[in-house]
Amino acid sequence: MAQFLQVHPDNPQPRLLKQAVALLERGGIVAVPTDSSYALVCHLDDKAAVEHLRRIRQVDDKHHLTLMCRDLSELANYAKVDNRQYRLLKAATPGAYTFILEATKEVPRRVSHPQRKTIGLRVPQNKALLELLALHGAPLLSTTLIPPGETDPMNDAEAIRDRFEHELAAVIDAGACPLEPTTVVDLTSMDGGGDPVVIREGRGPLNTLGL
Repeated sequence: MAQFLQVHPDNPQPRLLKQAVALLERGGIVAVPTDSSYALVCHLDDKAAVEHLRRIRQVDDKHHLTLMCRDLSELANYAKVDNRQYRLLKAATPGAYTFILEATKEVPRRVSHPQRKTIGLRVPQNKALLELLALHGAPLLSTTLIPPGETDPMNDAEAIRDRFEHELAAVIDAGACPLEPTTVVDLTSMDGGGDPVVIREGRGPLNTLGL
């Protein structure tokens, strides 16, 4: 049965978020609000938790998972970023964007794309989620909470608990949440002097990226 943690959207209670951190460290999957719908998160280094995350979404290892990072400096530990890519990342973070980049050796091979060795990376702009990341002290592996067989993400904490209460360790409710996934942009093409490739247009506006 998933715990239901109601936190203040602007001043989230550390006591409650520490409960979520403890559940994550024990291998649990937690539904978290972001600046672009809900996401599922788990501990990056927990193989069983990552497999459980994929089972809930019913996606295989070719589906890009995303590392939620606290800031750009943390993101740069997990992705290879050149100057052009960094300038674009700086213009768009924090925000409702997911960027596909080449993973560094800090990313376990089982969570990066099996052929491309790439990973999704994101710096969110949700106070409860950022505080959770700070208390955890490291990035969390995530995926947009889109139920299997559907195309739209979920954004209602109580509906998520009702639907996934036996799959999740906790649901964090921090009030109203958008109902639109992130904008996904592949930056790997910039390595050879190419342009960013928009994979999915979502909540993050493209003009912020100059696209």
